Amino acid sequence: MDYRPLPVGVDNFEKLMTNGYYFVDKSLLIKDLLDKKGDVSLFTRPRRFGKTLNLSMLQYFFEDAGSQSEARREQEELFQNLKIMQAGEKYLSHMGKYPVIHLTLKSAKQPEWRLAFHMLRRELAREFRRHDFVLGRDGLTEREKERFLRLRDESASYEEYLDALRFLSDCLFRVCCRKTVILLDEYDVPLENAFFEGFYEEMLTFIRSLFESALKTSGSLEFAVITGCLRISRESIFTGMNNLDIISVLSRSYGEYFGFTEEEIVRICQDYRLEGKYGTIKEWYDGYVFGNTNVYNPWSVIQCIREMSEDKNAVPSSYWANTSSNRIVRTLIETADETAKKEIEALIDGESIVKPVHEDITYEEIYKSTEYLWNFMFFTGYFRKSREWLDSQDSLFVEMSIPNREVKSIFRMKVMGWFDEKIKAKDRSRLFKALEGADAETVEEEISGLLMETISFYDAYESFYHGFLAGILSGMKGYVVKSNREGGTGRSDLFIRPVTRRKPACVLEFKIAERFQDMERRAGEALRQIEERQYARELENDGYQQVIRYGISFFGKDCAVCVEKSNCSQ
Repeated sequence: MDYRPLPVGVDNFEKLMTNGYYFVDKSLLIKDLLDKKGDVSLFTRPRRFGKTLNLSMLQYFFEDAGSQSEARREQEELFQNLKIMQAGEKYLSHMGKYPVIHLTLKSAKQPEWRLAFHMLRRELAREFRRHDFVLGRDGLTEREKERFLRLRDESASYEEYLDALRFLSDCLFRVCCRKTVILLDEYDVPLENAFFEGFYEEMLTFIRSLFESALKTSGSLEFAVITGCLRISRESIFTGMNNLDIISVLSRSYGEYFGFTEEEIVRICQDYRLEGKYGTIKEWYDGYVFGNTNVYNPWSVIQCIREMSEDKNAVPSSYWANTSSNRIVRTLIETADETAKKEIEALIDGESIVKPVHEDITYEEIYKSTEYLWNFMFFTGYFRKSREWLDSQDSLFVEMSIPNREVKSIFRMKVMGWFDEKIKAKDRSRLFKALEGADAETVEEEISGLLMETISFYDAYESFYHGFLAGILSGMKGYVVKSNREGGTGRSDLFIRPVTRRKPACVLEFKIAERFQDMERRAGEALRQIEERQYARELENDGYQQVIRYGISFFGKDCAVCVEKSNCSQ
């Protein structure tokens, strides 16, 4: 059966509608914006939750496509059969009524200020070129036309770019005799990038001036919609902008317009004959709560549905990776104290944590305390809201947890990868020497010390410890670590094989203890298993003169080690 193509990576509304892509109707966002009559609306949502597509939809609805009847008919055809067309003339009267400025800032991710400013200048110039019809109409002075040309041709001065949005809005208002709609997409991307690359103040000054001049009680502005991932402090960028309405993931309004609702997911599964996959999709991609609305990650759902519709045996995967926030999340992991580590472990184990909410922050504040880092992760999509409340001091608290299996797998992979790097950077020579010397006490001490540095998962069992030790032992100079090699009548967990037979080889077998006091017994069982199943035979047959056998048991971040046949140490 042929299905409508799914819009993977398509965020242009006109392209999506004219090429017959599958579209989840979010057009009543237009109605809600008109009903609420906000001057400047800032929507903060995680990356890849439909913000860019929604702004594109707003542009194609509100923008004056010209007086020709053909242009108006094409505009109406884009929205035919969508919910907004049934909302009534009160709303349809706004279709094609306004000049629209649509600026995206997500491409300004260059490593230095000069290059980032060049990219922003280019984006602004693109909008000036799109509106250069004003040069052929009445309403602008010769001096204003000259400035317009400089901004269009990227030859204007820095000072002229500082209020370029306001200037373009004023020009459109005077020529078209209608106030403008301004749409700004991913406003915080250049700020986040600049913070990490070391030119935050330069970018902050520019963005603040660009926005403030165009949005602060401007006589040429009808309304503006801004999207981003974080709410940046009013004192930082939205200085004195009293007309700003901030709609965050905690806000009760507009919850259904970014991400897919339960009803929409059921419909998608029906449309692609994947009703039997509904439970899997819910487990992997559901769990976000915006206000009081439960939503799915739209980017991941679309990817998964496409793969499953092409191959009924396809399995879900982790498609969403919030790469823009990886550096900040990594900082949380690398600077985590024991309390933070335990909280990370609890989250990955399916539990929740409680944190105060700081919605109004700056990037500079993110590193001031772990609390700000937790907040960053909450607002960028790593955690969901389970509940919220005000304490006796009227401070807002949120109980948060990992929303779904996809984010858990991403979080787990990143956490383990970063801790592996951290541990491998440590001096492990004492451990390596102890392994060569059959020093069970030192091996136990060193492994326990390294375990204290990492994150453990209660559902990992032996596989966690197996991977952990395989990673830290891979740095033994002059040795090759082999994992799960067949030997004798079974499988050993790890072989440590020296490149020269003059050095001792090692066989390691692992066990999990259910209680702390069981560790020594379980380590002894692991050692006996090596003997009974003859795991060392392969090494002996290869001519190694000395084979050291290690039975190692684990309980949380503690371990017990038995070496050879009887030398046990707890």
